Amino acid sequence: MHRLVTFVAGTVVGGGAIYALTSMTRQQPTAIAAPPIRTPAMSQPQQQQQQQQQLPVRAPPVQPRQLVLEGDSINNEFLKYGNPGPVSDFLLRSRYAASFNRALRNPNWVAEHLTQDNLKGTADRSSSEFKEDPQVPAPFRALLKDYYRSGYDRGHMCPAADAKKDADSMNETFFLTNISPQVGKGFNRNYWASLETFVRDLTKSFDDVYCISGPLYLPEKEGDKWMVKYEVIGNPPNVAVPTHFFKVIMAKRTNEPGFAIGAFALPNKEIDNATPLTSFSLPLEAIEKAAGLQFFDKIERKTGVVTPLCTKTQCTLNHDSWKKKKPNGE
Repeated sequence: MHRLVTFVAGTVVGGGAIYALTSMTRQQPTAIAAPPIRTPAMSQPQQQQQQQQQLPVRAPPVQPRQLVLEGDSINNEFLKYGNPGPVSDFLLRSRYAASFNRALRNPNWVAEHLTQDNLKGTADRSSSEFKEDPQVPAPFRALLKDYYRSGYDRGHMCPAADAKKDADSMNETFFLTNISPQVGKGFNRNYWASLETFVRDLTKSFDDVYCISGPLYLPEKEGDKWMVKYEVIGNPPNVAVPTHFFKVIMAKRTNEPGFAIGAFALPNKEIDNATPLTSFSLPLEAIEKAAGLQFFDKIERKTGVVTPLCTKTQCTLNHDSWKKKKPNGE
């Protein structure tokens, strides 16, 4: 884990100690005075009234240049004959939303909203089967044969246990667009499964729990250089094997203001059950920079609005909480 912390707090952020990362805050636009309006001479009462109306206003953010869309084409001479992308397939299911990476054949992220009510149900995964996703064009799909004898489990980002509402919802979690190659023993079937249970159990003390999960591809230091290396499974090679996985969690109680947020990044390898979950906790900004994503950006991150999750609840895993072990390879 030391290498992960070193990377996200140093290389990704651009150097500096970990304390600098934890003190990061989003810069707010500065207030500027509205420019005076030239008008004919006014009486003193009129001048006082105008001064009262000249309230400070926020400087508008600088907007990037936008492409003009015209039907299915783009009004741009450089893209006259097509836009190469990249394309991230957006997938909306009954119990989750997902973004799929066509190059890596892995999800970019999978987002869930959990409550005590929507976790109820009697659907059983025993009748569900893994399947390729027809919503992704054939050349960019993850394939069932890619995982065959790969040595990796087909690891859910949205767990099947989060979709017991009905059989259709359960079956949707078995699309390969919700799956990444995960180490089985000690991770997918153990530590990661316990983390999934931890997220579900948060609904017992919070009214709304939002969870976003996904893969990371982080470098390790070799000599004086940082190198990104990951396996690619399939024949021919097709699906990237992530080096790490993240879960970003936001929990809220309806009778309390503010939000509790926790961010965790775990290596894709066997993890001893005695390892504290808090050892994988990182600043939210670190995972954002490593993944190239923004989480819960509609929430203003300041003291009194956002509180660390582990100060609102005990961030410990109960490795005996799930009785039935996942089948091998799932």
